[in-house]
Amino acid sequence: MAASRDFDPTRRTLLTTAGLSTGYLLTLGCPAKAKENAQETGKEETQVSAPEDLMREHDVLHRILLIYRRIVATQAPPAQWPVKTLTESAKLAQTFIEGYHQKLEEDYVFPAFEKAGKMTDLTAVLRQQHDAATRLTQAILKDADSLKEPADAERLTQHVNAYVRMYEPHSAREGSVLFVALHTVVEPKEYDEMGDRFEEIEHKKFGESGFEGVVNQVAAMEKTLGIYDLAQFTPKQV
Repeated sequence: MAASRDFDPTRRTLLTTAGLSTGYLLTLGCPAKAKENAQETGKEETQVSAPEDLMREHDVLHRILLIYRRIVATQAPPAQWPVKTLTESAKLAQTFIEGYHQKLEEDYVFPAFEKAGKMTDLTAVLRQQHDAATRLTQAILKDADSLKEPADAERLTQHVNAYVRMYEPHSAREGSVLFVALHTVVEPKEYDEMGDRFEEIEHKKFGESGFEGVVNQVAAMEKTLGIYDLAQFTPKQV
């Protein structure tokens, strides 16, 4: 992964400084292989842990939710809905969030807690909500394709609002409860290898650009809707 979060002390990071001897390395729990590679190349190499990876994917989700909220908040007549942007955002949710991010959680994160007998009530609800998200996205895409009458727009709005309403607390609970405890239910070696495995899956599914390419897609949709400029969300009076 090319990006990382500074707040996570479990990050596996390797720093090297030009001009210093190759033997002078500052490491934070860095795997031996990464250390060897950095010694050979003398270049900076940064890796992220599995929870960091999942958390930044949540940030993509939150930006999709913002797109959803902006589209339905306009309450425009069906002919004026930005159907193309809505469809693109729903398809991105389908491929990146449901087909990739959720699958990582279902294949690696939830089983780790379930095997340890911890937070199983939570993972059961999260799995149910993953299934609901998949059905809602299918409904949103179907609604967008058949949007003609005010009743169609009302039904589409209900499905979009249901997706947002569910996924805001869903992602918050995962990030603040589940991801931060992952290191307590897996061995350190498995914890490190999980981050590497996530990276491999990401690039296999989304190509060389990986996460950064997905972020660029979201940014393009935000610009189309006029919500890319972050400054517009600053309160004018406090």
